[in-house]
Amino acid sequence: METKRDNLKTADMAQPMVETDSGSADEVLAALGYKPEMLRNRSTLQVAFMSFVLASIPYGLATTMFYPLNGGGPVDIIWGWVAVSLIIICVASSLGEITSVYPTAGGVYYQAYMMASPSWRRVASWICGWLYVVGNITITLSVNFGTALFLVACVGVFETADGTPIFAGETYQVFLVFLGLTLLCNAVSSLGNRWLPILDTFAIFWTLAGVIAIMVCVLALAKEGRRDASFVFTHFEANSGWTPGWSFMVGLLHAAYATSSTGMIISMCEEVRQPATQVPKAMVLTVIINTFAGLLFMIPLVFVLPDIQQLLALKSGQPVPAIIKSAVGSSGGAFGLLIPLLVLAIICGIGCTTAASRATWAFARDGAIPGAGQWKKISPKLDVPFNAMMLSMAIQIILGLLYFGSTAAFNAFSGVGVIALTTAYAVPIVVSLLEGRKAVRTGSFYLGSFGLFANIVSLCWSLLAIPLFCMPSTIPVDAATMNYASVVFAAFTIISVVWYVAWGHKHYAGPPT
Repeated sequence: METKRDNLKTADMAQPMVETDSGSADEVLAALGYKPEMLRNRSTLQVAFMSFVLASIPYGLATTMFYPLNGGGPVDIIWGWVAVSLIIICVASSLGEITSVYPTAGGVYYQAYMMASPSWRRVASWICGWLYVVGNITITLSVNFGTALFLVACVGVFETADGTPIFAGETYQVFLVFLGLTLLCNAVSSLGNRWLPILDTFAIFWTLAGVIAIMVCVLALAKEGRRDASFVFTHFEANSGWTPGWSFMVGLLHAAYATSSTGMIISMCEEVRQPATQVPKAMVLTVIINTFAGLLFMIPLVFVLPDIQQLLALKSGQPVPAIIKSAVGSSGGAFGLLIPLLVLAIICGIGCTTAASRATWAFARDGAIPGAGQWKKISPKLDVPFNAMMLSMAIQIILGLLYFGSTAAFNAFSGVGVIALTTAYAVPIVVSLLEGRKAVRTGSFYLGSFGLFANIVSLCWSLLAIPLFCMPSTIPVDAATMNYASVVFAAFTIISVVWYVAWGHKHYAGPPT
Protein backbone atom coordinates (compact mmCIF):
# COMPACT_ATOMS: atom_id res chain seq x y z
CA MET A 1 0.00 0.00 0.00
CA GLU A 2 1.35 3.41 -0.91
CA THR A 3 2.13 5.64 2.04
CA LYS A 4 1.64 9.36 2.24
CA ARG A 5 5.37 9.67 1.86
CA ASP A 6 5.25 7.90 -1.49
CA ASN A 7 2.93 10.53 -2.91
CA LEU A 8 5.39 13.36 -2.45
CA LYS A 9 6.88 14.77 -5.62
CA THR A 10 10.61 14.85 -6.09
CA ALA A 11 10.43 18.60 -6.54
CA ASP A 12 8.98 18.92 -3.03
CA MET A 13 11.88 17.12 -1.39
CA ALA A 14 14.13 18.91 1.03
CA GLN A 15 16.29 21.28 -0.98
CA PRO A 16 20.01 21.53 -0.33
CA MET A 17 21.21 24.26 2.01
CA VAL A 18 24.56 25.99 1.90
CA GLU A 19 26.61 24.83 4.88
CA THR A 20 29.47 26.68 6.45
CA ASP A 21 29.97 24.83 9.74
CA SER A 22 28.80 21.84 11.75
CA GLY A 23 25.68 23.63 12.95
CA SER A 24 24.38 24.35 9.47
CA ALA A 25 25.33 20.82 8.37
CA ASP A 26 23.08 19.49 11.12
CA GLU A 27 20.32 21.80 9.88
CA VAL A 28 20.69 20.29 6.41
CA LEU A 29 20.49 16.80 7.93
CA ALA A 30 17.34 17.76 9.86
CA ALA A 31 15.83 19.14 6.63
CA LEU A 32 16.54 15.76 5.03
CA GLY A 33 14.54 14.06 7.79
CA TYR A 34 17.11 12.87 10.34
CA LYS A 35 18.03 13.83 13.87
CA PRO A 36 21.78 14.56 14.18
CA GLU A 37 23.25 11.85 16.41
CA MET A 38 26.95 11.74 15.52
CA LEU A 39 29.74 14.19 16.30
CA ARG A 40 31.06 16.08 13.28
CA ASN A 41 34.76 15.71 13.98
CA ARG A 42 36.26 15.59 10.47
CA SER A 43 37.55 18.51 8.43
CA THR A 44 37.88 18.64 4.64
CA LEU A 45 41.44 17.37 4.78
CA GLN A 46 40.58 14.62 7.25
CA VAL A 47 37.70 13.28 5.17
CA ALA A 48 40.03 13.24 2.16
CA PHE A 49 42.56 11.31 4.24
CA MET A 50 39.93 8.77 5.28
CA SER A 51 38.87 8.37 1.67
CA PHE A 52 42.52 7.64 0.84
CA VAL A 53 42.75 5.14 3.71
CA LEU A 54 39.62 3.30 2.56
CA ALA A 55 41.32 2.68 -0.78
CA SER A 56 44.84 2.20 0.66
CA ILE A 57 46.11 1.83 -2.88
CA PRO A 58 49.56 0.30 -2.24
CA TYR A 59 48.03 -2.32 0.03
CA GLY A 60 45.00 -3.03 -2.16
CA LEU A 61 47.15 -3.41 -5.25
CA ALA A 62 49.71 -5.55 -3.42
CA THR A 63 47.26 -8.16 -2.12
CA THR A 64 45.55 -8.69 -5.49
CA MET A 65 48.61 -8.62 -7.77
CA PHE A 66 48.00 -12.26 -8.70
CA TYR A 67 44.99 -11.35 -10.85
CA PRO A 68 46.66 -9.06 -13.42
CA LEU A 69 49.77 -11.26 -13.52
CA ASN A 70 47.49 -14.16 -14.37
CA GLY A 71 45.26 -12.15 -16.69
CA GLY A 72 47.76 -10.29 -18.83
CA GLY A 73 51.06 -9.60 -17.09
CA PRO A 74 52.61 -6.11 -17.15
CA VAL A 75 50.06 -4.69 -19.60
CA ASP A 76 47.22 -5.69 -17.27
CA ILE A 77 49.04 -4.33 -14.21
CA ILE A 78 49.86 -0.90 -15.65
CA TRP A 79 47.28 -0.13 -18.32
CA GLY A 80 44.47 -2.01 -16.61
CA TRP A 81 45.04 0.21 -13.59
CA VAL A 82 45.02 3.38 -15.69
CA ALA A 83 41.84 2.36 -17.53
CA VAL A 84 39.89 1.44 -14.39
CA SER A 85 41.09 4.58 -12.58
CA LEU A 86 39.74 6.79 -15.38
CA ILE A 87 36.41 4.97 -15.14
CA ILE A 88 36.30 5.35 -11.36
CA ILE A 89 36.90 9.09 -11.70
CA CYS A 90 33.60 9.12 -13.60
CA VAL A 91 31.93 7.06 -10.87
CA ALA A 92 33.24 9.38 -8.15
CA SER A 93 32.12 12.45 -10.11
CA SER A 94 28.65 10.99 -10.60
CA LEU A 95 28.26 10.13 -6.93
CA GLY A 96 29.74 13.48 -5.92
CA GLU A 97 27.05 15.37 -7.84
CA ILE A 98 24.30 13.46 -6.04
CA THR A 99 25.94 13.54 -2.60
CA SER A 100 26.20 17.33 -2.75
CA VAL A 101 22.39 17.36 -2.76
CA TYR A 102 21.73 14.53 -0.28
CA PRO A 103 24.64 14.30 2.22
CA THR A 104 23.47 11.60 4.65
CA ALA A 105 24.99 8.41 6.09
CA GLY A 106 22.35 6.48 4.14
CA GLY A 107 24.37 7.28 1.08
CA VAL A 108 23.32 5.83 -2.24
CA TYR A 109 20.10 4.16 -1.09
CA TYR A 110 18.81 7.42 0.41
CA GLN A 111 19.73 9.21 -2.79
CA ALA A 112 17.94 6.62 -4.92
CA TYR A 113 14.77 7.01 -2.86
CA MET A 114 14.74 10.80 -2.98
CA MET A 115 15.22 11.03 -6.75
CA ALA A 116 12.99 8.15 -7.89
CA SER A 117 9.33 8.55 -8.75
CA PRO A 118 6.77 7.66 -6.02
CA SER A 119 5.68 4.48 -7.80
CA TRP A 120 9.00 2.67 -7.40
CA ARG A 121 11.20 4.63 -4.99
CA ARG A 122 10.75 2.19 -2.09
CA VAL A 123 11.87 -0.81 -4.16
CA ALA A 124 14.80 1.16 -5.60
CA SER A 125 16.04 2.23 -2.17
CA TRP A 126 15.55 -1.28 -0.73
CA ILE A 127 17.59 -2.95 -3.48
CA CYS A 128 20.26 -0.25 -3.41
CA GLY A 129 20.46 -0.30 0.39
CA TRP A 130 21.00 -4.03 0.59
CA LEU A 131 23.64 -3.91 -2.13
CA TYR A 132 25.40 -1.04 -0.37
CA VAL A 133 25.42 -2.70 3.05
CA VAL A 134 26.48 -6.08 1.64
CA GLY A 135 29.22 -4.37 -0.35
CA ASN A 136 30.52 -2.50 2.69
CA ILE A 137 30.57 -5.63 4.84
CA THR A 138 32.15 -7.94 2.27
CA ILE A 139 34.79 -5.40 1.23
CA THR A 140 35.73 -5.01 4.89
CA LEU A 141 35.86 -8.79 5.16
CA SER A 142 38.07 -9.06 2.07
CA VAL A 143 40.43 -6.36 3.39
CA ASN A 144 40.97 -8.18 6.69
CA PHE A 145 41.19 -11.57 4.99
CA GLY A 146 43.57 -10.21 2.40
CA THR A 147 45.71 -8.78 5.18
CA ALA A 148 45.84 -12.19 6.84
CA LEU A 149 47.00 -13.85 3.60
CA PHE A 150 49.47 -11.04 2.95
CA LEU A 151 50.90 -11.27 6.48
CA VAL A 152 51.43 -15.01 6.08
CA ALA A 153 53.22 -14.37 2.76
CA CYS A 154 55.37 -11.63 4.32
CA VAL A 155 56.49 -13.92 7.14
CA GLY A 156 57.08 -16.56 4.46
CA VAL A 157 60.01 -14.57 3.04
CA PHE A 158 61.99 -16.17 5.88
CA GLU A 159 62.81 -19.78 5.01
CA THR A 160 64.46 -22.76 6.61
CA ALA A 161 67.65 -24.33 5.24
CA ASP A 162 65.67 -26.50 2.82
CA GLY A 163 63.77 -23.51 1.41
CA THR A 164 60.51 -24.07 3.32
CA PRO A 165 58.76 -20.97 4.72
CA ILE A 166 59.11 -20.77 8.51
CA PHE A 167 55.35 -20.19 8.83
CA ALA A 168 53.31 -22.87 7.08
CA GLY A 169 50.15 -20.79 6.74
CA GLU A 170 47.75 -23.68 7.19
CA THR A 171 44.05 -23.00 6.72
CA TYR A 172 43.30 -22.75 10.43
CA GLN A 173 46.31 -20.46 10.96
CA VAL A 174 45.16 -18.06 8.25
CA PHE A 175 41.68 -18.00 9.73
CA LEU A 176 43.01 -17.27 13.23
CA VAL A 177 45.11 -14.41 11.88
CA PHE A 178 42.02 -13.07 10.09
CA LEU A 179 40.00 -13.41 13.30
CA GLY A 180 42.61 -11.50 15.28
CA LEU A 181 42.76 -8.72 12.69
CA THR A 182 38.97 -8.43 12.59
CA LEU A 183 38.75 -8.14 16.39
CA LEU A 184 41.57 -5.59 16.42
CA CYS A 185 39.97 -3.40 13.75
CA ASN A 186 36.61 -3.43 15.51
CA ALA A 187 38.21 -2.66 18.87
CA VAL A 188 40.12 0.34 17.52
CA SER A 189 37.16 1.62 15.51
CA SER A 190 34.74 1.40 18.43
CA LEU A 191 36.98 2.47 21.32
CA GLY A 192 39.10 5.06 19.54
CA ASN A 193 36.58 6.90 17.36
CA ARG A 194 37.76 10.36 18.37
CA TRP A 195 41.34 9.55 17.37
CA LEU A 196 40.57 7.99 13.99
CA PRO A 197 41.12 11.26 12.03
CA ILE A 198 44.62 11.41 13.55
CA LEU A 199 45.23 7.80 12.51
CA ASP A 200 44.10 8.58 8.95
CA THR A 201 46.47 11.56 8.82
CA PHE A 202 49.34 9.38 10.03
CA ALA A 203 48.51 6.83 7.33
CA ILE A 204 49.10 9.37 4.55
CA PHE A 205 52.66 10.16 5.57
CA TRP A 206 53.37 6.53 6.46
CA THR A 207 52.21 5.41 3.01
CA LEU A 208 54.27 8.05 1.24
CA ALA A 209 57.41 7.08 3.12
CA GLY A 210 56.79 3.37 2.56
CA VAL A 211 56.18 3.67 -1.18
CA ILE A 212 59.29 5.81 -1.66
CA ALA A 213 61.37 3.29 0.33
CA ILE A 214 60.09 0.37 -1.78
CA MET A 215 60.58 2.24 -5.04
CA VAL A 216 64.13 3.35 -4.27
CA CYS A 217 65.33 0.06 -2.78
CA VAL A 218 64.00 -2.34 -5.42
CA LEU A 219 65.27 -0.20 -8.32
CA ALA A 220 68.63 0.54 -6.73
CA LEU A 221 69.40 -3.03 -5.67
CA ALA A 222 67.61 -5.14 -8.34
CA LYS A 223 69.62 -8.25 -7.44
CA GLU A 224 68.14 -10.25 -10.32
CA GLY A 225 68.43 -7.47 -12.88
CA ARG A 226 65.96 -5.00 -14.37
CA ARG A 227 63.43 -5.42 -17.14
CA ASP A 228 63.47 -2.99 -20.06
CA ALA A 229 60.76 -0.40 -20.63
CA SER A 230 59.31 -2.41 -23.51
CA PHE A 231 58.58 -5.31 -21.15
CA VAL A 232 57.10 -3.07 -18.46
CA PHE A 233 54.71 -1.17 -20.69
CA THR A 234 53.96 -3.50 -23.62
CA HIS A 235 54.47 -7.14 -22.58
CA PHE A 236 51.21 -9.09 -22.57
CA GLU A 237 51.10 -12.63 -21.23
CA ALA A 238 47.73 -14.35 -20.67
CA ASN A 239 48.08 -17.25 -18.24
CA SER A 240 44.46 -17.65 -17.18
CA GLY A 241 43.30 -20.05 -19.89
CA TRP A 242 40.76 -17.50 -21.15
CA THR A 243 41.07 -15.95 -24.59
CA PRO A 244 43.55 -13.02 -24.48
CA GLY A 245 40.97 -10.22 -24.54
CA TRP A 246 38.76 -11.70 -21.85
CA SER A 247 41.82 -12.73 -19.84
CA PHE A 248 42.83 -9.06 -19.71
CA MET A 249 39.34 -8.12 -18.52
CA VAL A 250 39.28 -10.75 -15.76
CA GLY A 251 42.60 -9.35 -14.54
CA LEU A 252 40.92 -6.00 -13.92
CA LEU A 253 39.65 -7.30 -10.57
CA HIS A 254 42.99 -6.05 -9.25
CA ALA A 255 42.21 -2.43 -10.09
CA ALA A 256 38.47 -2.68 -9.45
CA TYR A 257 39.04 -4.06 -5.96
CA ALA A 258 41.48 -1.27 -5.07
CA THR A 259 39.02 1.43 -6.19
CA SER A 260 35.76 -0.19 -5.03
CA SER A 261 35.72 1.77 -1.76
CA THR A 262 35.26 5.09 -3.60
CA GLY A 263 31.66 5.60 -2.47
CA MET A 264 32.03 4.15 1.03
CA ILE A 265 33.08 7.55 2.36
CA ILE A 266 29.50 8.76 1.78
CA SER A 267 28.49 6.82 4.91
CA MET A 268 30.62 9.25 6.95
CA CYS A 269 28.59 12.30 5.84
CA GLU A 270 27.03 12.77 9.28
CA GLU A 271 30.47 13.02 10.90
CA VAL A 272 31.85 15.60 8.46
CA ARG A 273 31.59 19.32 9.09
CA GLN A 274 30.57 20.34 5.57
CA PRO A 275 29.58 17.07 3.83
CA ALA A 276 27.82 18.58 0.81
CA THR A 277 31.07 20.18 -0.34
CA GLN A 278 33.78 18.15 1.40
CA VAL A 279 32.72 14.60 0.55
CA PRO A 280 32.29 15.05 -3.25
CA LYS A 281 35.64 16.82 -3.53
CA ALA A 282 37.33 14.18 -1.38
CA MET A 283 35.97 11.32 -3.51
CA VAL A 284 37.15 12.73 -6.84
CA LEU A 285 40.46 14.12 -5.60
CA THR A 286 41.34 10.86 -3.87
CA VAL A 287 40.80 8.80 -7.03
CA ILE A 288 43.03 11.16 -9.02
CA ILE A 289 45.81 11.06 -6.41
CA ASN A 290 45.49 7.28 -6.05
CA THR A 291 45.90 6.83 -9.80
CA PHE A 292 49.39 8.31 -9.64
CA ALA A 293 50.18 6.65 -6.31
CA GLY A 294 49.32 3.27 -7.81
CA LEU A 295 51.64 3.83 -10.76
CA LEU A 296 54.40 5.01 -8.43
CA PHE A 297 54.06 1.75 -6.50
CA MET A 298 53.62 -0.73 -9.37
CA ILE A 299 56.00 0.45 -12.10
CA PRO A 300 59.16 -0.17 -10.02
CA LEU A 301 57.87 -3.65 -9.10
CA VAL A 302 57.29 -4.53 -12.76
CA PHE A 303 60.82 -3.35 -13.63
CA VAL A 304 62.22 -5.98 -11.23
CA LEU A 305 59.59 -8.64 -11.92
CA PRO A 306 60.91 -12.23 -11.64
CA ASP A 307 59.60 -15.06 -13.79
CA ILE A 308 55.82 -14.72 -13.93
CA GLN A 309 55.19 -18.47 -13.89
CA GLN A 310 57.08 -18.80 -10.60
CA LEU A 311 55.00 -16.03 -9.06
CA LEU A 312 51.74 -17.63 -10.19
CA ALA A 313 52.82 -20.95 -8.69
CA LEU A 314 53.24 -19.50 -5.18
CA LYS A 315 51.09 -21.33 -2.63
CA SER A 316 50.29 -18.07 -0.84
CA GLY A 317 48.82 -16.44 -3.96
CA GLN A 318 50.68 -13.25 -2.91
CA PRO A 319 53.42 -12.32 -5.44
CA VAL A 320 54.51 -8.95 -3.97
CA PRO A 321 56.58 -10.30 -1.03
CA ALA A 322 58.40 -12.63 -3.45
CA ILE A 323 59.00 -9.78 -5.93
CA ILE A 324 60.50 -7.54 -3.27
CA LYS A 325 62.62 -10.35 -1.82
CA SER A 326 64.06 -11.21 -5.24
CA ALA A 327 64.88 -7.53 -5.82
CA VAL A 328 66.61 -6.82 -2.50
CA GLY A 329 68.15 -10.27 -2.14
CA SER A 330 67.51 -10.46 1.59
CA SER A 331 64.66 -11.86 3.67
CA GLY A 332 65.19 -9.30 6.41
CA GLY A 333 65.39 -6.43 3.96
CA ALA A 334 62.26 -7.59 2.15
CA PHE A 335 60.30 -7.92 5.38
CA GLY A 336 61.41 -4.43 6.44
CA LEU A 337 60.07 -2.97 3.18
CA LEU A 338 56.80 -4.87 3.62
CA ILE A 339 56.13 -3.47 7.10
CA PRO A 340 54.68 -0.17 5.76
CA LEU A 341 52.19 -2.16 3.67
CA LEU A 342 51.21 -4.31 6.65
CA VAL A 343 50.60 -1.27 8.86
CA LEU A 344 48.61 0.40 6.10
CA ALA A 345 46.57 -2.80 5.69
CA ILE A 346 45.52 -2.68 9.34
CA ILE A 347 44.63 1.02 9.12
CA CYS A 348 42.62 0.27 5.97
CA GLY A 349 40.77 -2.47 7.86
CA ILE A 350 39.93 0.00 10.63
CA GLY A 351 38.64 2.54 8.10
CA CYS A 352 36.51 -0.03 6.28
CA THR A 353 35.16 -1.32 9.60
CA THR A 354 34.12 2.22 10.50
CA ALA A 355 32.43 2.88 7.14
CA ALA A 356 30.65 -0.50 7.12
CA SER A 357 29.24 0.08 10.61
CA ARG A 358 27.82 3.46 9.52
CA ALA A 359 26.24 1.97 6.39
CA THR A 360 24.65 -0.83 8.45
CA TRP A 361 23.44 1.62 11.09
CA ALA A 362 21.95 4.02 8.54
CA PHE A 363 19.99 1.27 6.78
CA ALA A 364 18.77 -0.10 10.12
CA ARG A 365 17.73 3.44 11.13
CA ASP A 366 15.21 3.34 8.30
CA GLY A 367 13.93 -0.08 9.43
CA ALA A 368 15.23 -2.17 6.54
CA ILE A 369 17.31 -4.74 8.46
CA PRO A 370 15.79 -7.51 10.62
CA GLY A 371 15.97 -6.46 14.27
CA ALA A 372 16.51 -2.84 13.24
CA GLY A 373 15.62 -1.58 16.72
CA GLN A 374 18.89 -2.95 18.07
CA TRP A 375 21.15 -2.04 15.17
CA LYS A 376 20.09 1.63 14.92
CA LYS A 377 21.26 2.53 18.42
CA ILE A 378 24.19 4.87 18.99
CA SER A 379 26.36 4.13 22.01
CA PRO A 380 26.32 7.32 24.13
CA LYS A 381 29.70 6.50 25.68
CA LEU A 382 31.54 5.57 22.49
CA ASP A 383 29.60 7.81 20.06
CA VAL A 384 29.52 5.01 17.50
CA PRO A 385 26.81 2.59 16.28
CA PHE A 386 28.34 -0.19 18.35
CA ASN A 387 25.56 -2.75 17.82
CA ALA A 388 25.64 -2.28 14.05
CA MET A 389 29.41 -2.67 14.13
CA MET A 390 29.09 -5.96 16.05
CA LEU A 391 26.50 -7.21 13.54
CA SER A 392 28.85 -6.42 10.67
CA MET A 393 31.72 -8.15 12.47
CA ALA A 394 29.67 -11.27 13.17
CA ILE A 395 28.67 -11.58 9.51
CA GLN A 396 32.31 -11.21 8.44
CA ILE A 397 33.49 -13.93 10.82
CA ILE A 398 30.73 -16.32 9.71
CA LEU A 399 31.57 -15.75 6.04
CA GLY A 400 35.25 -16.18 6.85
CA LEU A 401 34.50 -19.79 7.72
CA LEU A 402 34.08 -20.41 3.99
CA TYR A 403 37.86 -20.49 3.81
CA PHE A 404 37.81 -23.94 5.41
CA GLY A 405 35.82 -25.16 2.42
CA SER A 406 37.77 -23.41 -0.32
CA THR A 407 41.03 -21.52 -0.45
CA ALA A 408 39.43 -19.44 -3.22
CA ALA A 409 37.27 -17.74 -0.58
CA PHE A 410 39.24 -14.48 -0.78
CA ASN A 411 38.39 -14.32 -4.48
CA ALA A 412 34.72 -14.64 -3.55
CA PHE A 413 34.89 -11.99 -0.83
CA SER A 414 36.67 -9.44 -3.01
CA GLY A 415 34.50 -10.26 -6.03
CA VAL A 416 31.15 -9.94 -4.28
CA GLY A 417 32.30 -6.71 -2.61
CA VAL A 418 33.17 -5.17 -5.96
CA ILE A 419 29.94 -6.41 -7.57
CA ALA A 420 27.68 -5.22 -4.76
CA LEU A 421 29.28 -1.78 -4.38
CA THR A 422 29.53 -1.18 -8.12
CA THR A 423 25.85 -2.05 -8.56
CA ALA A 424 24.84 0.04 -5.54
CA TYR A 425 26.68 3.05 -6.95
CA ALA A 426 24.88 2.57 -10.26
CA VAL A 427 21.34 2.68 -8.81
CA PRO A 428 21.17 6.40 -7.89
CA ILE A 429 23.01 7.26 -11.10
CA VAL A 430 20.35 5.39 -13.13
CA VAL A 431 17.59 7.09 -11.16
CA SER A 432 19.14 10.50 -11.69
CA LEU A 433 19.35 9.92 -15.44
CA LEU A 434 15.76 8.66 -15.63
CA GLU A 435 14.63 11.79 -13.80
CA GLY A 436 16.51 14.01 -16.25
CA ARG A 437 19.28 14.90 -13.77
CA LYS A 438 16.95 17.49 -12.21
CA ALA A 439 18.07 17.01 -8.62
CA VAL A 440 21.83 17.33 -9.24
CA ARG A 441 21.37 20.71 -10.92
CA THR A 442 20.61 22.19 -7.49
CA GLY A 443 23.78 20.82 -5.89
CA SER A 444 27.08 22.57 -5.21
CA PHE A 445 29.01 19.94 -7.23
CA TYR A 446 27.01 20.04 -10.47
CA LEU A 447 29.29 19.10 -13.40
CA GLY A 448 27.05 19.89 -16.36
CA SER A 449 27.74 17.97 -19.59
CA PHE A 450 30.74 16.17 -18.07
CA GLY A 451 28.42 14.88 -15.36
CA LEU A 452 26.19 13.31 -18.02
CA PHE A 453 29.21 11.72 -19.71
CA ALA A 454 30.43 10.42 -16.34
CA ASN A 455 27.01 8.90 -15.66
CA ILE A 456 27.04 6.96 -18.93
CA VAL A 457 30.59 5.67 -18.39
CA SER A 458 29.72 4.62 -14.83
CA LEU A 459 26.69 2.63 -15.94
CA CYS A 460 28.60 0.90 -18.76
CA TRP A 461 31.24 -0.13 -16.22
CA SER A 462 28.57 -1.51 -13.88
CA LEU A 463 27.06 -3.64 -16.64
CA LEU A 464 30.50 -5.07 -17.37
CA ALA A 465 31.60 -5.58 -13.75
CA ILE A 466 28.67 -7.74 -12.65
CA PRO A 467 29.32 -10.72 -14.98
CA LEU A 468 33.07 -10.07 -15.18
CA PHE A 469 33.84 -10.53 -11.50
CA CYS A 470 31.69 -13.63 -11.20
CA MET A 471 34.11 -15.36 -13.56
CA PRO A 472 36.82 -17.70 -12.24
CA SER A 473 40.31 -16.25 -12.59
CA THR A 474 41.58 -19.38 -14.36
CA ILE A 475 40.14 -22.17 -16.48
CA PRO A 476 39.56 -25.06 -16.48
CA VAL A 477 37.76 -24.72 -13.16
CA ASP A 478 37.75 -27.04 -10.17
CA ALA A 479 36.48 -26.69 -6.60
CA ALA A 480 39.66 -24.93 -5.51
CA THR A 481 39.68 -22.31 -8.29
CA MET A 482 35.93 -21.71 -8.61
CA ASN A 483 34.83 -18.11 -8.07
CA TYR A 484 32.15 -18.27 -5.37
CA ALA A 485 31.32 -14.57 -5.57
CA SER A 486 28.08 -15.34 -7.38
CA VAL A 487 27.08 -17.81 -4.65
CA VAL A 488 27.67 -15.35 -1.81
CA PHE A 489 25.99 -12.57 -3.79
CA ALA A 490 22.97 -14.80 -4.51
CA ALA A 491 22.70 -15.74 -0.82
CA PHE A 492 22.50 -12.10 0.26
CA THR A 493 20.06 -11.38 -2.56
CA ILE A 494 17.74 -14.18 -1.43
CA ILE A 495 17.83 -12.90 2.15
CA SER A 496 16.90 -9.38 1.05
CA VAL A 497 14.09 -10.62 -1.22
CA VAL A 498 12.63 -12.90 1.45
CA TRP A 499 12.74 -10.11 4.03
CA TYR A 500 11.06 -7.71 1.61
CA VAL A 501 8.27 -10.18 0.81
CA ALA A 502 7.78 -11.12 4.46
CA TRP A 503 7.96 -7.62 5.91
CA GLY A 504 9.36 -4.87 3.73
CA HIS A 505 6.62 -4.40 1.15
CA LYS A 506 4.07 -3.64 3.90
CA HIS A 507 6.18 -1.86 6.50
CA TYR A 508 9.20 -0.32 4.81
CA ALA A 509 8.30 3.27 3.99
CA GLY A 510 11.75 4.34 2.89
CA PRO A 511 13.88 7.13 4.36
CA PRO A 512 12.12 10.14 5.91
CA THR A 513 11.46 13.20 3.76
